Amino acid sequence: MKKPHLIVPEGMEFIRDDIGYAPAVLAGNTLYISGQIGRDDQRQLVVDKEAQFVMVFENMKRVLEAAGGSFENLVEMTSFHTDMRDLPLFMQVRDRYLQGVYVAWTAIGAASLCGAPGYFLEVKGIAQLN
Repeated sequence: MKKPHLIVPEGMEFIRDDIGYAPAVLAGNTLYISGQIGRDDQRQLVVDKEAQFVMVFENMKRVLEAAGGSFENLVEMTSFHTDMRDLPLFMQVRDRYLQGVYVAWTAIGAASLCGAPGYFLEVKGIAQLN
């Protein structure tokens, strides 16, 4: 069996050895995508709510592409929301990226994300690559 390896897209080289974080880990044909948040390449929070949601999906897209996949390979997704009333906006943004793709999805309410104010969404997922 192949040893799992890290997937680190260009611009996401900030692996945190101190907390054991990588954007994703590929084990066999299964890609485990860590929780992606609305930060840009300078690790700055995207403040506007819709733009932050878009950034989350853009970051997921970069991880998937770095592993040789796309949203079509996504089979499971978990979203964490600081305000569950944001679900309609979340679903609008999600549907822009997952057009015609249906995944096992769980939405969870969270008091806070990343231990800092201003984060509204975090999304993690599992993809099956060919």
